[in-house]
Formats: sequence, C-alpha cells, structure tokens
Amino acid sequence: MIRFGPAGNSDSFYEEGHKTTLDVPRWLHERDLNAYEYQCTRGVRITPAFANALKVQAERFQIALSIHAPYYINLASPDPVIMESSKKHIVKSLQAAQWMGADRVVIHPGSVSKMQRSEAMKNALIRLEKIVNEIDPELLNECCLCPETMGKANNLGTLPEILELCKIHPRIVPTVDFGHIHALEGGSLKGEAQFLRIIEKIDKALGSDAAKNLHVHFSPVEFTAGGEKKHWNLKDKEYGPEFFPFAKIIWQNGLSPRVICESAGCQVEDAAVFKSTYLSLKNSSPFHPTVV
Repeated sequence: MIRFGPAGNSDSFYEEGHKTTLDVPRWLHERDLNAYEYQCTRGVRITPAFANALKVQAERFQIALSIHAPYYINLASPDPVIMESSKKHIVKSLQAAQWMGADRVVIHPGSVSKMQRSEAMKNALIRLEKIVNEIDPELLNECCLCPETMGKANNLGTLPEILELCKIHPRIVPTVDFGHIHALEGGSLKGEAQFLRIIEKIDKALGSDAAKNLHVHFSPVEFTAGGEKKHWNLKDKEYGPEFFPFAKIIWQNGLSPRVICESAGCQVEDAAVFKSTYLSLKNSSPFHPTVV
C-alpha cells in the first residue's frame, strides 16, 4: 500500500489551533493522508502513556507511524562515549516505537569529520552490527532501523554506504531521501532514468522487497558545492527534485513506498500534492505497471 504523509507538523496544524500531536492522526485522515513521522530529532522524550495514546489514534484513523531518531547519533565516531550515547539514542527510539506502534526508526549514520571516509564507514559498520547484536531482539521484531541517505559531503550516507549498512541485518532497511541525493550529487535527479537507477541499485543490493517497499523522504532542497544547504517547499519553484518523475517510476514498477514529506513548514500540504500527482498519473495512465 502506497502511503503519503509528513515529517512532523505543518505550520497550518498550529495555525488552526491544534496544540497536541494526539490531534494529528484525525487531522491527516481528514486530508486523505495516511502516514506520519514523529520527530525525536532533539531527543526521545515521549512517555509510554503519550505514545500509547498516539498509537490508539493512529490505529483508529489508519495512519502508519515512523520515528526519526535523534540527530546526535554518530556511528562513525571513534569516541567510546559518543558510541555509547548513540546506542542509547537508538535503543530509546526503538523503545518509543514499540510503545507507539511505529514500524520504522530513521537514523543518521554519522559524520566523517577528520577521518578517511573508508575509516568512518568501517567504524559505522562495526558499531551498528554491535548495537544490533547487543540490544533486546524484541525491539526489532516489529520495527526496522532505517539509516538515511544524507545530503552533505562530510556525512556518511551516500546510497552505496547506506546499502552496505543495510546488509548487516534483515531488520535494517534504507531511508532514501531523494532531496539529499539530489543535493549531494549537484542536482542529479532530473528525470525518470535517474530515479530508476536508484531503485535498481537497491533491488540489486537488498532484493525486490526492499526496492518495492521503500521508506522515502522527499522535499525540495537547496544545495551548494558541499551538498545540502536548506529544505524548502513546493512554493519555491527553483529547487528540486521534482516529484513527477518519481511518481512515474512508482506506477510503472508497481512500487509501494511510504513517502514522507520534509518540506519546510508545508509538509502536509506538499505531501497532499505528491499524493495527488501520483493518483492523477495512475488514473490517466494507459499502461499497466510491471514489478521491479
């Protein structure tokens, strides 16, 4: 099932007078959206009671939940204190996901900093495997860890790096942020061929199920020579990537992604545009999809 929804809450959510995220599932349902990524980017502070209340509302309105883990995670760092802190952030995020009924936890792999990129990647592979082996297996029974493709040159998180991390364990699957890839590669995603190439790489590395059921982040991103600079929204026409070519790839290849919109301030409105774009294409298409 293809799902669309926001990362966090649009400005309009608060402008309409809402004060609690417990209102979000109904609010999204009224806008014909069916996914939501809860933001723990500054730390996991949610209580079991609040998480369970959100779970009840999400189930009532059929909203699929995911969590974005804290930005402080750095699997590449050689510092044992940072390593232990990163493990705690991951465990707390997975715990919150369990309370909430979220099935995916998005994580950032970390920073290359002053290391060689190969050294940073080696650290990340060793440490993520260690974390997965040490944590309570039940935390991964119903939830996947989803390392995200990153947009800045000094961060780990190119598509090949993310795919290598995902080979560590069956419950590690990618978050493909097309805005980040577009920014890191200097505006590379210009048409269907570029999007299809990414899907084919995932299929080859992780299999057709991973390619079909991707966790996706999508939004317009401004970039410089160093990669990602700032997230914008669809009102800012000068920034890419465009969603339409990806919508065609979804339809033509029978994909069922969960598309989370990270547009600045308008993530719900832009998620609705993404969904409308896909449905318009699907309803007017003269061809039948073929599965990757």
